[in-house]
Formats: sequence, C-alpha cells, structure tokens
Amino acid sequence: MKKNLKIIDNFIILFVVASILIFILYPFLEIFIYSFFSNGNFSLKGFEFLKHSGHLVANSMYVGILATTLTTVVSVSIGLFCYMSGQKIKRLISFILMITMISPPFVSALSYIKLFGRRGFITYNIFKLSVDAYGIGGVVLMQSIGLISLSALIIISSLDNIDKSQIDSARSLGAGTNNIIMDVLLPELSSGIKVVAILAFIRSIADFSTPLIIGGAFETLASRAYMVFISDGDILQAGAMNILLCVPVMITFLFYIKHAKAMTRTNKGMRSSEVNIKKNGAIFYIFTLFTVVFLIFLILQYTSIILSAFIDYNRGKMFFTFNHIKEIRNYTDRTVLRSIYYSLFAAFVGSILGMLLQYYICIREKKFLKIIDFVATMPYMLPGTFFGIGYILAFNHAPINIAGTALIVMLNMTFRQLPFSTKVFHISMTNIDRNEILSGKDLGADEYHVFKDIIIPNSLGEFPVSMINNFNATMTTVGSIIFIVYPGQKVLTLIMFDVINSGKYDIASVIALLIILICICFSIIFLCINILIKNKSRRL
Repeated sequence: MKKNLKIIDNFIILFVVASILIFILYPFLEIFIYSFFSNGNFSLKGFEFLKHSGHLVANSMYVGILATTLTTVVSVSIGLFCYMSGQKIKRLISFILMITMISPPFVSALSYIKLFGRRGFITYNIFKLSVDAYGIGGVVLMQSIGLISLSALIIISSLDNIDKSQIDSARSLGAGTNNIIMDVLLPELSSGIKVVAILAFIRSIADFSTPLIIGGAFETLASRAYMVFISDGDILQAGAMNILLCVPVMITFLFYIKHAKAMTRTNKGMRSSEVNIKKNGAIFYIFTLFTVVFLIFLILQYTSIILSAFIDYNRGKMFFTFNHIKEIRNYTDRTVLRSIYYSLFAAFVGSILGMLLQYYICIREKKFLKIIDFVATMPYMLPGTFFGIGYILAFNHAPINIAGTALIVMLNMTFRQLPFSTKVFHISMTNIDRNEILSGKDLGADEYHVFKDIIIPNSLGEFPVSMINNFNATMTTVGSIIFIVYPGQKVLTLIMFDVINSGKYDIASVIALLIILICICFSIIFLCINILIKNKSRRL
C-alpha cells in the first residue's frame, strides 16, 4: 500500500512539474529561440524594425509612465479617502471597484467613444461639438481608468493593516490631517504604492487593444506587434517586438517581487476597523476630488454602456429598443456556452494545479519546486500577446501538435491565470497549523490521509476564491488567446473586439453587458459555495 502511495505521489509531482515546464517555460523559450536563431544561426533579423520604427519603444514607455503616474495618484487618493471616511463608504466603494474589475478590457474604450467621440453623447449631443477624441491622451486616460480599480483595492487592503496606534500617537502629539497623511500614512504605504505602480506599468505597456481602438494614428509597440502578426503574418517580427516589451516588464517585475514581500512583512500590525481622522485639510480635499471625479466617470461609463445596449437614434431622437439584443444572435451563436466552458475548465484545473504545487512546497517542503513556483509565476509578468505567440510556435508541430484545437485555447487560459492560484494557496498552506499535521501523523495517518483529512478541509475556503478570479479573468481575457483562437472557436471577448473594430458599438455594448452578467452570476455561485464550506467547517 505504501509503495503504491509513493508511486502515486511521485506521479503527481511529475505531472505538476511537467505541466508547468511544458505549458509555461517551453513556449517562453520557444519564442526566444525563434526570434534570435534562424536555421540554427544567430540572427537579429526580427529586430530590424528598430531602424525605422524605434519610436514605438519610446511611445510605449511614454504611455506606460503617464498611465502609471495617473493610476497611482488616483488609486492612492481613493484608498486614503476610503480609509478616512468610515467603513460604510469604504465597503460601498470597494464593491463598486470589484464590480468594475470583471468588465471586458474594451469597456473603457467603448464608453469613451460613446461619450466623447465625434458623435459622443457628451461632446456632440450635449455640447454640439465634433472633437477628435483619439490619440495618446485618450489611450493614457482609458488605460488608467481600467487599471485604477485593482490598484485602489490593493491600496485599501494595505491601509487596512496599518497599526492604528501610530495614528493615535500622531494625533496625541497635535498632528493635523495633512501631517498624518504625509508623515504616517504615505510612508507606511510606500511598498504598496510601489507595487501598484509596477503592476500598472506592466499592464500598460502590454496593452494593445486600447491603442488600437482609440489610438488613431498613435501606435505603441504592443499595438504594432498585433497588426504585424494579424495583417502581415510576420511571426518573427511580432515575436521580436514582444521580446522588447518583456525587457522592461521583467526588470519591473523583479522590483515587484521585492516590494510585494516588503508589503507583506510590514503590514502585520494591529488591524483597524475605524480611524478617527478629521476630514479636513487641502490634501484630503484633493483626494476627495479625485475620488468623486473617478466615481462619476465610472457611473457615466457604465450608464453609457447600458443605454447603448437598449437605445437607438432615429432622426436625432432616442428611442428604446431590443433590436441590439436580437442582433447579437448573429455574432454569438454558440460562443456564450463555449466561453463559459473554457473559463470553467481554466478556473478548475488552474486551482487544482495551484493547490497541489503549494502543498508540495509548503507542507511537504520539496525545495526544488520553488524553481517551478517561479516558472509558474512567469505568465503574470509576460504580455498576453507574448504568451499567445509562444503557444503558436511551441504547439504547432510534433511532439505536441494541438494548434487549431479547443485544447490549446483552454491550456493557454489555464496557465495564464495560474500565478493567482499559486499565491492564494500559498497563503492557505502557510496558515495551516503544523501541530495539526504532526498530530495526524502521530495517530498513524500517512501522507494521503493528511492531505485528504487536513490539507483539503483547510484549503477549501480558498478554492472558490481561486475559481472566481480565474473564471472572471478568463471570461475577460483577450491578449493571450487572440492569436490562437480559430474563427469558428471565438469567445465573447474576441467577438466584442471584432464588433468594436467594425464600428458596431451598440452591439458591443450588449456583449459587454452579457459578459459582466455572466461573471457576476458565477461569482455569486462560487461565493455561495464558499459560505456553505465555511458554515460546514464551523459545525465540524
């Protein structure tokens, strides 16, 4: 029996290691080999575009820096406003931010066109203006709007863990609101602010869809790489462009790892449910202004999407209609069920792999697996298009020829979202009481029964959390799968992308609402499962 358990144990380890190496590291290496070696000889042919298109690198860095700055400033403002305004306001704003995180990646750009385009509701219908809303300004603004929700939630979470006694000490010494913010809160937030800035920069320069939709003549390296691949079919140049994108991403990701650990170490003070800081001072009013403006923009954004889905124009007058909803049947067909199926597969398999990997690292203390854990984190720092091109190069020939199948899409989605699962279960495994495991072994339990009776029950609460993130992220993903999905196998986000590029914004609004509703419904289902699991564990 013990021999059989050992064989099964070794097989599981081999399966986890092989899966991560094959579906993460192999595509990563393949794109480098393809871009730097031609017929076995070192070559820089793919990078010749730099001679005439070097400005694309500067454009990407410029947009990344501007979007990062705006995102960080507004996120910190929202976080501090929530922290100083009480629990009810914080919960409300946090709920709004979480809802906006499950939106498709094109919602901001779509609403921007509907509100501020040449025929936009605000610019044309209200102010009778026909302005050019395209260009770098729109790209930076829309990227920032899309990045702020997650960034603000990170700041709010960091502030929740600040030791309240520091604020009380500052107040007892006569510090005003401005002093508390500048001398206590912002220094304590330094690691969190750096993490937010790094994540915003990584996601900004890897974004190709926003520049394509509202960039106009303005291009970035990511958007050109997409066009080079789609229009010219030049995988070599597209791969080289994505490698250039990876250089700043990898450098900033190393800083992210450092500061994320620092944020975890420093934010273990006394948690505070409520702080008593006077809501006055110039800095607080500036934070309030940023927060209110952002929330107003969110309201306008989602209102415009909802109205676009149910309203049409005839001779300059608006009227209510269901025609747009009827029309999406021509675009979605079986796409809805396919998107849900792919997302459920990625959510479940990714969660299982994440749990098994962290079990062997944290509980079984297999030190060599820490290298595999780092490899599993790589998709988090890679641009989505990079990951997609890597899959094309790696899996369109023997020994694993799955190009053009649904499997390649589902595997790409699964391993693209794996980093979140590994981090969730890492926290879960490190919080398991070692004495409980030792007690089980003292009573004669082998590794199988320890896993079944101790590890799984203590990790079930994190499983729905991992499922929610992976499902929603997969339902709203574009970059990593846009190159590997065949026309007959498209998912909802790709249909929405095509519809926007065709100028059918009303249809795109309906699809956006459909994606949001699907994500909300499945999130509620997973949350209910989580509540049932917790209630059952309390009874036990």
